[in-house]
Amino acid sequence: MHTVSVLSLKGGVGKTTVVLGLASAALRRGVRTLVIDLDPQCNATSTLEPEDPKASIYDVLKDPSEENLEQAIRPSRWGDGIDVLSGSEDAELLNHPDPNESRLHRLKAALRTLRDMYDEFPYQLVLLDCPPSLGQLTRSALVAADRALLVTEPTMFAVAGVQRAFEAVQNERENNNTDLQPLGVVVNRVRPRSHEHQFRIEELRDIFGPLVMPVALPDRLAVQQAQGACMPIHEWGTPGAREVALAFNLLLARIQRISRSRRRAVHHDFDDDEIQEAVDA
Repeated sequence: MHTVSVLSLKGGVGKTTVVLGLASAALRRGVRTLVIDLDPQCNATSTLEPEDPKASIYDVLKDPSEENLEQAIRPSRWGDGIDVLSGSEDAELLNHPDPNESRLHRLKAALRTLRDMYDEFPYQLVLLDCPPSLGQLTRSALVAADRALLVTEPTMFAVAGVQRAFEAVQNERENNNTDLQPLGVVVNRVRPRSHEHQFRIEELRDIFGPLVMPVALPDRLAVQQAQGACMPIHEWGTPGAREVALAFNLLLARIQRISRSRRRAVHHDFDDDEIQEAVDA
């Protein structure tokens, strides 16, 4: 199982879009996935439309019991293979700015309880959709995860936000979760013809070096259209959607490959086999 926190400390850069795109790629590849919606805006939950949850992340973080997990985790309406631990606006009540150790470890305890509920754990990938703030919710995700995927846009303020997020990952790694590794930085909503975007991508490479993912996610209207229709991007069917879906296939393949190793992520260009595998998916 790979447990990946998806975060940035600037809102509006598309963290949930990345979570949903990876879930869509995982569904296409047959990678059974659990999406945990920690963001009180609950956008991932709204798009995935879990079937009649009786509890939410709020209840699980208050009491990470088997009963609450069973009531909070439901199949999504996207199809068999994507389950959701539903978000809640009430989760903001738990987003303490300076949580104690017990609060920080509740999500990790919940995942441990979830694993103990099965003879064979059903999920190959767990995606943690974090809010754009460094309180209990995001920090709990970093304590529970083995990898952190940082999301940014190619703009000045978003670059500053991903720098703060990287510092937060390093801090949790040093103090609360020695297993945590940065998975990489993915650049979202890129317009290839924009000189400003290309400048910011080069700036990111100067700052993060080989942690910058070799695939950038293009800025396409199809993403908003698919989310508005509560559909996986792989099923939207327009040329723009196919372009974005291919990018998410490549991103998922790289995440799976890197996550098998405990080494620090180093990203190079995709080889022919990786590209062909993503196209075939």
